[in-house]
Amino acid sequence: MVQRIIGAKPSRPGSGKAGPKPATRKPVNEGVPALRPPAPPATAQTTTPVAPQVRHLLVDEGSAGQRLDNFLLRELKGAPKTLVYRIIRSGEVRINKGRASADSRVEAGDDVRVPPLRLSEPTVSTAPPREFPIRFEDEHLLVIDKPAGVAVHGGSGVSHGVIEQLRRARPQAKFLELVHRLDRETSGLLLIAKKRSALTALQDQFRQRETGKTYAALVIGAWPAARKVVDVALHKYLDAAGERRVRAVEADHPDGRRSVSLVRIAQTYADCTLLDVTIKTGRTHQIRVHLLNEGHAIVGDDKYGDFALNKALARGDAPAAPGCRFERMFLHARRLAFDHPATGERIELEAPLPPECTALLSHLRPAAQPAAAPAPAP
Repeated sequence: MVQRIIGAKPSRPGSGKAGPKPATRKPVNEGVPALRPPAPPATAQTTTPVAPQVRHLLVDEGSAGQRLDNFLLRELKGAPKTLVYRIIRSGEVRINKGRASADSRVEAGDDVRVPPLRLSEPTVSTAPPREFPIRFEDEHLLVIDKPAGVAVHGGSGVSHGVIEQLRRARPQAKFLELVHRLDRETSGLLLIAKKRSALTALQDQFRQRETGKTYAALVIGAWPAARKVVDVALHKYLDAAGERRVRAVEADHPDGRRSVSLVRIAQTYADCTLLDVTIKTGRTHQIRVHLLNEGHAIVGDDKYGDFALNKALARGDAPAAPGCRFERMFLHARRLAFDHPATGERIELEAPLPPECTALLSHLRPAAQPAAAPAPAP
């Protein structure tokens, strides 16, 4: 109706006759639902994003004593680790106008300069809230028994891990941080700090090797009883697919890091050996690669193990354990000892083997008993 009124020619006043018919050519705006001027075309100024700027981060009391790399990873939401370490190495990150390294410690009141970065918008955490079996807890720290198959934190294709799930389950907690890490497929004791002071004190103990960490590992074959110390350097690298890998190297290798594991036989079986492994250094995949280098891969290890045996165990038809299905790596952090960060009391904790591990052990064939010595001649 609006278009018809606008397009018609009005009649002469007082004539009583309708005016001439409107032109047969349709108006150019016929059918347009609203009569409003078109929006002006977008200009370069409206489509070009604002360039990122230099940022200055002020370190608060809660972040005092934290490593620079960890501080930036926490503050720069959406920044990949590779980017954070690159800008630190290049010298673009400054603490109080001075160059710093990744392991520099920030203090309350420090000014941390960050170069211009274009970061993706941080996504809202979708980690489901979850609690884990607790072995120890007070106002300073928390020790849980982590199940196998759960990462300790998100990243590298994992959307969330233990720490994100705990934070969702405990929204009232002001501080929750991992003191150390376990591989995703490793189960057992995991230490978490509930205060910044506890975190720094416990991490110092780990660096100074004042903690005791013992793992239960089931390996293929008969471990030699005389082999009690593995002192082999390790080199971490990325394979062709970009996956993190570790290999044993000579002690004088330029990229090797000295790594020491203490090994004790806990139980022998016909085809396997259950070991207690205490690590004196905390290298990536240390136990897995050390045992492999000695010719005894860990049962179920999907990176360094016997893949044919792993598949047979997962199906439940492995000759070594007939009728038992086992679908994880047999590596369990069973013992953890440390000094309490506030009281100084020595804390020693144990985590029993998970049910699936004890079930596998019950299906293994026992080791052959040595033949009895012949009776002495009369």
